[in-house]
Parts: sequence; C-alpha cells; structure tokens
Amino acid sequence: MKKTMWDATDTLLDIETSAESKRPRYLNASEVKLHNRPDDIWVSFLGRVYDVTAMVRRQAADPHIRPLLAHAGKDISDWFDPKTRDLKRHVDPTTQVWCPYLPHGQLLGTPPPYPSSSWQNDTGRPWWRDEALYCVGVLSNRSRKIRLVNMLTRTETTLLVPEEATLWEILQRHLAHNAHAASYVWKFGDRELDMAKTLEQNGIPNESEDFYKLDLDEDSYLPAIFLYYSDDLTEL
Repeated sequence: MKKTMWDATDTLLDIETSAESKRPRYLNASEVKLHNRPDDIWVSFLGRVYDVTAMVRRQAADPHIRPLLAHAGKDISDWFDPKTRDLKRHVDPTTQVWCPYLPHGQLLGTPPPYPSSSWQNDTGRPWWRDEALYCVGVLSNRSRKIRLVNMLTRTETTLLVPEEATLWEILQRHLAHNAHAASYVWKFGDRELDMAKTLEQNGIPNESEDFYKLDLDEDSYLPAIFLYYSDDLTEL
C-alpha cells in the first residue's frame, strides 16, 4: 500500500521529534510577538529566537530584568554587535570605563558601569550567549501566506508561515485548526506534495512581491493547497 503521511506503526510524536532533530525550528516575527508577557517572554536578535521565561521567573525580584520585560515579544538586535554576537560596547561618558552599551538600563548578567561591592561576577554564562539553554528557533527571513482547503469539510484556513518551513512543519501549525490534519493527502492542483519539502521546493512560488508591484490584493490570489481525507491514522 502506498504510504502518504506515515505508517500506522508511527506516531505523531515520533515523526515530529525526528524532523525537529534534523533541522532548526523556523519562526515568524508574528509568532515571537505572541510571547509578550512576564510569564511567557520571548525575544529575538540576530536571527535567533530566545525563550527567557524561566530566567525571568527565577529573577523576578531583580530590577535588571526590566529591559527584557519592556521588550517582550520584540526584536532586540540593535542591542548586539553582529560580529561578536555580544552586547555592543562603548566608553561610559561619566566613568570613562569601557562597558556594555545599555540605553534601556542595566541588563541582567551585565556589570554596572562603576565599581560596586554588590556586583557578583560569578553569574556564569550570560543568557544571550547560551543558545543551548535559551534558543528555541531561527527567525524566518521571510514569511508568506498560504490557503489550506479541506475538501472533506469545505472549509478554508489561511496561515502565515515561514518561507523556510516544510509542509510537515506547516501541518504542525494547522493542527490548531484541524487536529487530524495528518490524515489528509496534501495536493496542489492534482499533484501530491512532498511533506519534507518547502512550498517553493514543491513548485509553489511566493508571488507576493509581484502582486505588490502590480498593486493587486495578495489575499485574493493566494495559492491553495487542497487537503483530501485519506484515513484517520491519528486515532490509533
């Protein structure tokens, strides 16, 4: 029998874990923006996305988390030197000391611009240099919209997805709208799509710039992927 999505012996978790172990997780800026609360705080910089929720929770009483709280869900690339991937530095005009440039206030993990007996310099690796602990994905260079048409229910869903995302990763986003999305065969026209490839790799180009140049409403011309119900393998 032809295998379309997975064999019955596979599970959603097995496939998701396998896929994620081989490639980075791509995220839209709009997805990062949703994590903008003290109990759920992400930031992005220099193309990476960081979940600092646990750190902020641990240091809730420390006033030096305020710059992060004020920029929750935002891109803070302007804080960093792209060559060193460390905080920008300058000479403090008051102390004449070479130190991190912190226009939004002292940041957790940075020394004060002046000698202080209360400063602890054994805080370990700063969070912005600890990708293994805090980095949760790669910020997409470009996002695009796609229409998913469920041919069983005759319903449509429009998703904003990273251009680098594979169809499998788009399927993961679609689960919020259809918990059994993996039980469908995905087609563009009459052609079955390769779930391990991106939209572009599947021959579905991003034409949003062309629509912009022609002053056409992109939403009226979005490409549509048709989902045909196959077998409910999500109910095992």
